[in-house]
Amino acid sequence: MRIRFYNARILTMKDNSVIIGELWTNDSKIEYVGECKPSNFSFDREIDCNLNLLMPGLKDAHTHTAMTFARSLADNYSLNDWLFKAIFPREAKLTPEHIYWFTKLGFADYISGGITSCFDMYFHPDSVTKAAVEMGFRNVFCGSVNDFGGIDRLENEYEKFNSVDPLVSFQLGFHAEYTTSKDLMNRISDIAHKYEAPVFAHISETSSEVDGCKERYGMTPPVLLDKLGMFDFGGGGFHCVWMSDEDVEVFKRRKLWAVSNACSNLKLASGIAPISKFISSEINLAIGTDGAGSNNSLSMFREMYLSTVLSNVVNNDPTSVDPFKILTAGTVGGARCMGLTDCDYLEEGKQADIIMIDMNKPSMQPENNIVNNIVYSSDNSVVKMTMIAGRILYEDGVFSTIDFEETKTMCNKLIKDLND
Repeated sequence: MRIRFYNARILTMKDNSVIIGELWTNDSKIEYVGECKPSNFSFDREIDCNLNLLMPGLKDAHTHTAMTFARSLADNYSLNDWLFKAIFPREAKLTPEHIYWFTKLGFADYISGGITSCFDMYFHPDSVTKAAVEMGFRNVFCGSVNDFGGIDRLENEYEKFNSVDPLVSFQLGFHAEYTTSKDLMNRISDIAHKYEAPVFAHISETSSEVDGCKERYGMTPPVLLDKLGMFDFGGGGFHCVWMSDEDVEVFKRRKLWAVSNACSNLKLASGIAPISKFISSEINLAIGTDGAGSNNSLSMFREMYLSTVLSNVVNNDPTSVDPFKILTAGTVGGARCMGLTDCDYLEEGKQADIIMIDMNKPSMQPENNIVNNIVYSSDNSVVKMTMIAGRILYEDGVFSTIDFEETKTMCNKLIKDLND
């Protein structure tokens, strides 16, 4: 299917300039981006953008999608109590059916908020894949190995879900150092070396996590994982709040990705990641929401806003972070972190993962600085359209690939199983 978007503002994310022109898609790819020009072929659909903004979709670079089941279920807990008292007992009851429906709910949340792909660490990947393919959402799995299981299927899942569908891929990963024995971490490192693949995990999320790692191994989590050979082929960490200078050096030397999750870290009182230090140290930066159980919201707009203003507070400097760099982390950075290198910019040959921002929303006016409006004043309501792989999944408040009423009904029915 060939679609023409014309009379559009376009932010390609190669830089912060906004051009006026048009964009063509042909099936899953972008065919043309630039000034208005005549075409030699017909389009299946032509969309007058009315000077609304086209830009790459937002990328949620760390989440647990099916944890929509835990939204507003276990608030006001410390991280340890949240995990062991509220979450783990319910997760033990999760079935493939639970994962399928709660994942669909999460995907609907993403799509309506301009998110075109996510880096999902959770259970029952077959159920997630079914939901992703049915809805047309781009899902990247992250391995979730820990002492409770997963190591015996990690290699099979890596091979299977990197070939099952163009919308689905898989990166090696494990939950965290504090839930994974050294023996298991060594086995994950061996798999990474076999496939020359990056590895991701929750890293230095809380001060107690870092202290515990030092007690067990005499070093911080990033240093430990580096010494185990985990990062010989890249990878990164989720949260990355309590990072020493040595940890930052490891991330820089290994070209790792620091994925910030500001809302979850604030809600659980875990701390504030040193975003400005990552940027000044040229650390690769991406942004994620974490799951709806520890954040409640799955809005990347809120994450980008807080990533910026919290850095200003921590550094006592309102100029500490450039909003465009945060928007880059939320789009280009997330794509590259997940290995989606053809989903980063709007340019010919890239995947047509595109969102349209409604410039007529009050939060986008006046147009003093469009990029700053996106980061500082916008929310999910500005998303007018979401396209993934050349297919429009959400437009003017309407989903095209999900019966949302059915999904809502099923999720409210299934949550009773977990709360009994």
